[in-house]
Amino acid sequence: MTAPLVAMVAGEASGDLLGAHLISSLRSHVPEARFVGIGGPRMEAAGFDAWWPAEKLAVHGYADALRHYREISGIRRQLLLRLVKQPPTAFVGIDAPDFNLWLEGRLKRRDIATIHYVSPSVWAWRRGRIKKMAKAVDHLLTLFPFEPEIYRSTGMAVTYVGHPLADQIPLTVDRDAVRERLGISASRVFALLPGSRQAELRHMAATLVATGLLLEKRYPGCLLLVPLASRETREIFEEAIWRAGAQDAPFKLLFGHAQDALAACDTAVVASGTATLEAALLKVPMLIIYRISPWSWRIMRHMGYQPWVGLPNILAGRFVVPEFLQDDANPENLAQALGNLTDDTVVRQAIGNVFSALHRQLRQNTAERAAQAVLPYLGGSR
Repeated sequence: MTAPLVAMVAGEASGDLLGAHLISSLRSHVPEARFVGIGGPRMEAAGFDAWWPAEKLAVHGYADALRHYREISGIRRQLLLRLVKQPPTAFVGIDAPDFNLWLEGRLKRRDIATIHYVSPSVWAWRRGRIKKMAKAVDHLLTLFPFEPEIYRSTGMAVTYVGHPLADQIPLTVDRDAVRERLGISASRVFALLPGSRQAELRHMAATLVATGLLLEKRYPGCLLLVPLASRETREIFEEAIWRAGAQDAPFKLLFGHAQDALAACDTAVVASGTATLEAALLKVPMLIIYRISPWSWRIMRHMGYQPWVGLPNILAGRFVVPEFLQDDANPENLAQALGNLTDDTVVRQAIGNVFSALHRQLRQNTAERAAQAVLPYLGGSR
C-alpha cells in the first residue's frame, strides 16, 4: 500500500500548534504517512515538509489582507497546481478559512478528501460561509462543543474534538512556583499580551506601553511581563518603549513564553484570539482587547451576530471578563479597569471558577480525537 500523503495548510501560530499535534497523533497510527504544504516551526518539528512558511498567511484584518492579497493568492494558486499534479490522499485545512475553503472546494471536485480543522467563526459573523463549507468540506473538526449543532442541517460530517490547549495546560497551576522559576519577586505582576502578528503589534504596542506606565504609577514596584512571538514583534514593542521614553519602566520582554507570563501574573491584558483561551485555561482574570485598522473595523462591526469578541465570553455565553474594542482600548480605560480587577479578590475568584468549568469541558484528548476522525480518509480505521 502506498504511504498516505497528507497535504495541510496552517496560517498562524495557533494553527501550527493544532497541526503539530495532529501530525504526531497520526504518525502513531500511520508511521509511514507524509505531511506537506504550508505550516510553521512546530509542524516542521513534527516531520512536516513546509513548502511555504505559515507566516506568509498571517494577516490581521481586511486592510492587511488586501495589502498582501496578490502574494497570498499567488501562493494559493501555486499550491493548488502542485496538489493537482501530485494528488494527496487527503487535505487538512487548519483554520485560515479565506485561504483554505477556496482550496478545499477545488480539491473536493477532484475527488480529494477535504477535512477542515477549526470551524470558522460563523457563530460570530459571516454565516453565509456555512453553505460554502458544505460544498467544499467532507469533514469538519470543531474545537468548541456548541459548534456541531450549527452545521447539523448541512449533511456535512462534523466531529467535536475539544481544544488541545485544554489537554496541555494543567487544571491547576502553582503561580508561586512559576514566579520562583522565572526569578520574579515583585508583589504585583501584570501580563500584557499584544498578539503574535506584526500587524497586531503595530496597532497595540504604544497603547500597551502607555497602559504599563499607568499601572506602574498605581502599583510601584510592579512587574510588566510582555511575551512576544518573534524577533520582529519584539523590535516593534521595543520601538514603542523608546518612543514613550519608558526605558526605565519595569517591562520584562520574553521571547515566547506566553503561558509562563500568564501563569505568573495576577491579571492580564490580552489581545483577542487564542491567547485569551490560554489565559482562561490558566485561570487568569483578564481584559480582552481588540484593535484593527479603522477601515477594517467599519466593515467588521456591522457583521457580528453576538455581543462578544473574546473566546472566554463566547464559550461562557456572557460577559465573564470585560472587552475593550477599538477606540475604547485606550491606556486610561485599560489601566483603570485592570487595576480595579486586580484589587477585587471576590470577582477574581468568581472568574476563576467559570474558567475551571470551561477547562474541564474542553479537555477531550483533542489530538487523538482529531486523528481518529482523519484516519478513515487515509485508508485506516476507527
